[in-house]
Amino acid sequence: MSEDKLAVAAVLKPQGICGEIKVKVYLDNADSLKKVRRLYIEGREYDVLRVRGDADMAYITLKGVADRNAAELLRGKELEAERCDLPEPPDGSYYIADLLGCEVVYESGETVGTVSSVVPSRTTIYYLDTPKGEVSFAAAEGVILDINTESRKITVSKKRFKEVSV
Repeated sequence: MSEDKLAVAAVLKPQGICGEIKVKVYLDNADSLKKVRRLYIEGREYDVLRVRGDADMAYITLKGVADRNAAELLRGKELEAERCDLPEPPDGSYYIADLLGCEVVYESGETVGTVSSVVPSRTTIYYLDTPKGEVSFAAAEGVILDINTESRKITVSKKRFKEVSV
């Protein structure tokens, strides 16, 4: 994936016989995909003909995917969109790609580690590479004090971090 494209969904399965695909949406909701006109699968560009759905599932019709057999070939593949085609995340929300590689520090400035992955869920889980190995923490209330994607830095409360990290 290039930096100008973001993974936005994963193909779960074909839907029906006309080439529609059911996808798991990585964005806050499927409505964010309704304005996207082009998607990419393994570097190949597809025009989006139709998107329907809500929450974290959507059904998408792509130009050139005309039947169930063609849709079946896409099962398990990730859909990417150009960053410029996506809406800006709401205040306090971030694209995961913007968090990866950020330095995590305590409020004192002491470095904890670097974000290696983020798993969105009811309480998002951050995985860090640290000098002592991998550490994970839940983004529970009071843990993250500030996220600055421009300076690539996430500030956490040392006390709360120690309570929720593994």
